[in-house]
Amino acid sequence: MLAFSLQSGSNGNCIYVETGGVKLLIDAGINGVQAEKKLAAQGRDIRDVNAVIISHDHGDHIRFAGIYQRKYGLPLYVTRKTLETSAGRHPLGKLHDVRLFQSDGVINFENVTVQAIPTPHDSADGAAFVITSGQKRLGIMTDLGHAFAGLEELISTLDAVFLESNYDPDMLARGPYTAYLKKRIKGPEGHLSNLEAAELLRVASQGNLKWACLAHLSEQNNKASLAIATHRKIVHPRLPLYIASRYTTSDILSV
Repeated sequence: MLAFSLQSGSNGNCIYVETGGVKLLIDAGINGVQAEKKLAAQGRDIRDVNAVIISHDHGDHIRFAGIYQRKYGLPLYVTRKTLETSAGRHPLGKLHDVRLFQSDGVINFENVTVQAIPTPHDSADGAAFVITSGQKRLGIMTDLGHAFAGLEELISTLDAVFLESNYDPDMLARGPYTAYLKKRIKGPEGHLSNLEAAELLRVASQGNLKWACLAHLSEQNNKASLAIATHRKIVHPRLPLYIASRYTTSDILSV
């Protein structure tokens, strides 16, 4: 199983996963030209992707899903609520191959399963994902809202994870955002801070977890160096940590 982030952040999200002969894109928040070029730079053809799976209805995750389908012929997997809500916020245009799943359900691709886990993020019907192939388990966990019950235990069952580490509390408090937006970000339907993400990885970093890629970092309220430093104070030193950039493709990571 291998994976890499094409881009991660409020300016657009898309993660590629390849395992068991199945090629998946999680989210479609960057435009088709960007996605095609970034995949090609890693030796992948976007037209070979088996499915685009959407986590929730916010534009930085779903905005270009219609382009991926019409231009590249990719099936779109989405929950009904996410699709309906997106129609009012981020119209996707004409769609011809939509496959609905439940935010607490499972999607099957040959010998690969994608388990959806509902999240309390402020979206219509958001989900995180665990992708399983053979004995390997990869988590795609951004826009979580808060560290909800069972999340730490779930991460401890994974071999690797993309985990949001959105903001540094001090930077958020001193930053330019309005009081309303600051409250939303650190509230129960917002995002995880560096510290909250690190606490989730504390136990898992001593177990089976082979690596963690910190994702969805805020441009205004975080820095990659600060996110890594916060995690290094808490997680086991044996765990490799990576950053999913807001602008560039990550390394190809494998388990």
